[in-house]
Amino acid sequence: MTEHTPLRVAFTNIPRRLWAGGYNYQRNLFVALSRHCPGEIVPVMFAGMNDDAAELGSLSQIPAVEVVQSPVFDRRSSGLVRALAFGLDRSATTEFQEKRIDLVFENARFFGWRLPFPAIAWFPDFQHRRLPQLFSPAARWRRDLGFRAQVASGRRIMLSSESALRDCRKFYPRLTNGISVVRFATQPTPALLTADPSSILAQYGLPPKYFYLPNQFWRHKNHQIVVDALTILKKRGLDVVVAASGSPKDPRETGYFDGLMGQVKDRNLEPNFRYLGMIPSDHVYALLRSSMALINPSRFEGWSTTVEEAKSFGVPLILSDIDVHREQTGGTARYFGIDDPVMLADQLWEVSQAADPSVVRDLLPNLDERVAAFARDFAHVVQSAVQSSRR
Repeated sequence: MTEHTPLRVAFTNIPRRLWAGGYNYQRNLFVALSRHCPGEIVPVMFAGMNDDAAELGSLSQIPAVEVVQSPVFDRRSSGLVRALAFGLDRSATTEFQEKRIDLVFENARFFGWRLPFPAIAWFPDFQHRRLPQLFSPAARWRRDLGFRAQVASGRRIMLSSESALRDCRKFYPRLTNGISVVRFATQPTPALLTADPSSILAQYGLPPKYFYLPNQFWRHKNHQIVVDALTILKKRGLDVVVAASGSPKDPRETGYFDGLMGQVKDRNLEPNFRYLGMIPSDHVYALLRSSMALINPSRFEGWSTTVEEAKSFGVPLILSDIDVHREQTGGTARYFGIDDPVMLADQLWEVSQAADPSVVRDLLPNLDERVAAFARDFAHVVQSAVQSSRR
């Protein structure tokens, strides 16, 4: 490959407490680019002044990643209003120009149709159209307005699955923008795999045999069916343990977590449904590697980060039967209906009886190939967008 100047791509920070999947997506992308496309892209992360220092520090340790903090990127910023009203978030644009940005990667933030840089709009999913009842009218309107503004501005659109592509064409049938599907794969850094699983299990008081559910407590993540399945098993006189981690905060439904945990207490399921809190990433990987299986009961996903992480280690999967889970796993997982707790209960018991509690899994040998494809596909989309803008 001939020598050339790396492309400087602007990203905006996604705090882990607000969306762990989004934070992990960007972190894994940066690691993949550094390893498999060195010298191709310099990710420049623009963050607010109050964003978590440890999270930003972790990102800055990835080779080639630069972190810039500015009040312009605080979440209270009125940049979106300016972008919609005047066609440009001028304050953000100034920051981009000072850092010699070549392209802007827009995720849940629109910088205006007059943005003097090529831009890629990442639409993680179309949940607001598929599950509108989970959004207030105002939230649904804001999200769709943002998507439509990006479409109308001619952004190149990036999606994470064929399932999302079908949704995109269904909900925006007149769309003529360039669209790319880039399926992500994950490869944790060695530092995230140093925690000893047996010590982590002891720290959280977990038994050798348990299932792992690392989803944020949002209603569409469907923790309810897991609680119902555990209730069914309890009535049969059978006990299994599900360890759950992730943020308990859903800004759309502030009482959801407390209500769910109230059911756990009322049904005497506290020994069976263990909420561990918002735990460090190295603990997440330790628990994932030694679990009997990963559970993802979600009603909707764009492309599941937790499923992708489990695939990296060959962890068995028990998943809701939705299109994207089938696409992501190629039919190799166990699937259950999103409203069928009996089927889930049966699968939990079957797996628990066959599982070896002493297994701690390592990264699969074919992982490099999948992650390299992810990095190359992303780099190609960026390079194509920049080249098109220069013609």
